[in-house]
Amino acid sequence: MGRMGLCDRQRECDALDRLFGAVHQGRSGVLVLRGEAGIGKTALLDHAVETASGCRTARATGVESEMELSFAGVHQLCGQMLHRLDHLPGPQRDALGAAFGLTAGAAPDRLLVGLAVLSLLAAIAEEQPLLCVVEDAQWLDQASCQVLAIAARRLHAESVVMLVAIREPCAAPEFEGLPELPVEGLPARYARQLLASVTPGGLDPRVRDRIVAETHGNPLALLELPRGVDPVELAGGFGLPGTPPIPHRIEESFVRRVEQLPAATRLLLLAAAAE
Repeated sequence: MGRMGLCDRQRECDALDRLFGAVHQGRSGVLVLRGEAGIGKTALLDHAVETASGCRTARATGVESEMELSFAGVHQLCGQMLHRLDHLPGPQRDALGAAFGLTAGAAPDRLLVGLAVLSLLAAIAEEQPLLCVVEDAQWLDQASCQVLAIAARRLHAESVVMLVAIREPCAAPEFEGLPELPVEGLPARYARQLLASVTPGGLDPRVRDRIVAETHGNPLALLELPRGVDPVELAGGFGLPGTPPIPHRIEESFVRRVEQLPAATRLLLLAAAAE
């Protein structure tokens, strides 16, 4: 994606532009981006952040290791906003304070926490329009999913845009019913251009078209899967019998690249991942 810009994503960019046009007129908007691994959701989110002129940005990313930690995702998103906590109504302030461990008390009602998050986002947006970006929402803890969905469904005129990216085939049912933008593979023209950028020796047009079809235009697959594969192997395409699905092939590609690194570098990567 990064090699080509987003000229190939006009439909998606237009949808984002409409949201930002509305937010500068005092309205709010929500959009749930759904697509498989490597399809370009992160590139679209980054594009939104870069083009959201005049907006403050808050960002959270779902992490598998924190899926059992209630409200971890909400804390990521709102942790830098707590200076406005005192501006919330008392019950909402107490609920959000309990969710974040700032006050003692029983587990708070999630509806109340969701309303508190809505009020907090609105308070921050009074200072400057606010863009909330939630990536890998399929790995958020359930409490955060519920709370963010509650807030998202009640956004109206707060000058807040919330973008939520979900990797399919994960369901993330908490966000169902919200406006969605399916992120699909690149059109064949752009997919062929991207594949050509990582196969400088060129490919037989039939092989090229077969690979584009088998990857369904997945940008990361087109960039990663040809790495370390010789022309004879490429001639067979990626969809040979018994091969794993494309997302698994992408993961295997990254694993092979990591295995080629020096031991000290791999140890550093492991420590960074653990951190």
